[in-house]
Amino acid sequence: MEVGFYSDVSSLDVDALSPVTSECPISVGIFDGFTWIRCEGKGSFMTSPLVKGFGDERILAGENCVVVDLAACSGMDSTFMGTLAGLANRLGARGGKLQIAEPGERNRHSLEDLGLDFLMEIEPEDAEWRGRIGELRRQLRNPREVPKPGHTQRAHHVLEAHQELSAANDENARKFANVVTLLEAELAEKQEKR
Repeated sequence: MEVGFYSDVSSLDVDALSPVTSECPISVGIFDGFTWIRCEGKGSFMTSPLVKGFGDERILAGENCVVVDLAACSGMDSTFMGTLAGLANRLGARGGKLQIAEPGERNRHSLEDLGLDFLMEIEPEDAEWRGRIGELRRQLRNPREVPKPGHTQRAHHVLEAHQELSAANDENARKFANVVTLLEAELAEKQEKR
């Protein structure tokens, strides 16, 4: 099996990917049979739009397996986890899967605490990338630059992530009801002012 970037991916300009730099906490790779997304530092509302954008781009290109590498992720906020839930739902709707690589105890507990382990495969034993993680990480690149979202775009993203969490189970719906209500009201108010 060949490891490396596809050169024929129509919706992704592989040349737009650049070597990994310390300024970008997200690095990505497109391999034979899966897409890899690595998060370094905290997975947050600041990094999740990049994860969502790249993940959605790959799903639209026909990818059925997205792997999120959390080995270097120091923790995740609810927006980041909601973004992962959204990717898992979009992949699942087409028969695909979101897999989590090396989450560590803290991140695994966070995902399980919100019931997201039922939407995604955490450290699957039969994953084709098992035993190759170091090799895969050496081939990762930063995704192409995307404009920083404005306040309204960020609010839409945070709302969508929390709606995904709320849809996962009743406990999450209760837990995030206030966040969803406040964001919906804020966005409705902004819409009225236009």
